[in-house]
Amino acid sequence: MTDTISRPAPVGAEPLFNPRDLDFIRDPYPAYHRLRRHADLQWDAAGKYWLATNYDACANILKDKRFGRRYEAMIEMMYGRDMMGETAFRQMRATMLMSEPPDHTRLRGLVTKAFSAARVERLRPRVRALVAELLDRLEPRGSMDVIRDFAHVLPVVVICDMLGIPEDDRWLFIDTATITTRMLDPVPMNRLELDEANAMFDEQGSYFTDLFERRRRSPGDDLITALLEVGDEGGLTQDEMLANVWLLFAAGHETTRNLIGNGLLALHRHPDELRRLRADPGLIPGAVNELLRYDSPVQYVGRTAYEDVTLDGVTICKGQLVLCLVGAGNRDPGMFADPDRLDIGRPDVRPLSFGGGIHFCLGAQLTRIEGQETLAGLIDRLPGLHLHDVDSPSWQPNFAIRGLRELKGSW
Repeated sequence: MTDTISRPAPVGAEPLFNPRDLDFIRDPYPAYHRLRRHADLQWDAAGKYWLATNYDACANILKDKRFGRRYEAMIEMMYGRDMMGETAFRQMRATMLMSEPPDHTRLRGLVTKAFSAARVERLRPRVRALVAELLDRLEPRGSMDVIRDFAHVLPVVVICDMLGIPEDDRWLFIDTATITTRMLDPVPMNRLELDEANAMFDEQGSYFTDLFERRRRSPGDDLITALLEVGDEGGLTQDEMLANVWLLFAAGHETTRNLIGNGLLALHRHPDELRRLRADPGLIPGAVNELLRYDSPVQYVGRTAYEDVTLDGVTICKGQLVLCLVGAGNRDPGMFADPDRLDIGRPDVRPLSFGGGIHFCLGAQLTRIEGQETLAGLIDRLPGLHLHDVDSPSWQPNFAIRGLRELKGSW
């Protein structure tokens, strides 16, 4: 095949968008609309990847078995050869997130039962009680940083419960960053960022290795104990145990934290919709789906072509990377009427925010429950909540995982 899409980027090629640009990070949606007006599927010669910008293209690629994960090839493309010895990349490779069948099937099958709809729904009373406990502590203060004091703490405690992390150890995860989200961006990390990611994996790896030994001596009714039982029977290696417990922990709180932060910001930027929600709390389940659509905590999901694939009149060559811009797909006017308008009563909202296909997020329903119970608690307990800096909030400098550094409020 001789088309220019298969050749290296020409010298001086301009990227179609810059995922590290702070103006883009503050508001990526105008850039998405410009991309979509050009084409639903287009080649970024500077980034050396395809961009899928509409809802159907993203949804179809995520479900298409001709696309999947090629983690080592992606790291080589971004960083060069011989990088898989780095702790962060080695650990990520061992997660179900970056694996493909049969390894993915085996790894995911070990934890799927813990995230069944019925079992997750049984967690709702615990989530509701945690929301009440947090608000009991925060309400007398009259102010909070929504991210630090609430949105981060709630999902960390929930996933600690599920994994069986002792209460005396939870400050390690509540008081410190737990994931280097820059690892997921399509722009390579610099050496300092990679060293920080390695150190984070080393630190948490040491903690979980010690916890595994404690759980072997004193089993509990928790997910780590269940995984250890399988692992000790030959189902999981030690690296796979460490990597996937880390993944469950990180993924178990990151999306929820950003759903709460991004969602509350969106509601306070649309006071009519906030008043509507306060007047009719029955709208909360649908509102959570709309908030996931409107400002998704996950902005893109990557897939690599296993073979040459022709879509929408263009050919994606074997081995080429596609960035499914789910944040753009969620604002596709071909799928959602007036997509830049927040409408908490919008019917039949099916956001792309949890990915699709075999890698569809295991914790999607738990995230929704945590979002629902948060909105219900805040509406009931803090009806006078006023957010500061609504017009110019401080965003994390990441593209793949979209969230706020802080979101201060008072009542």
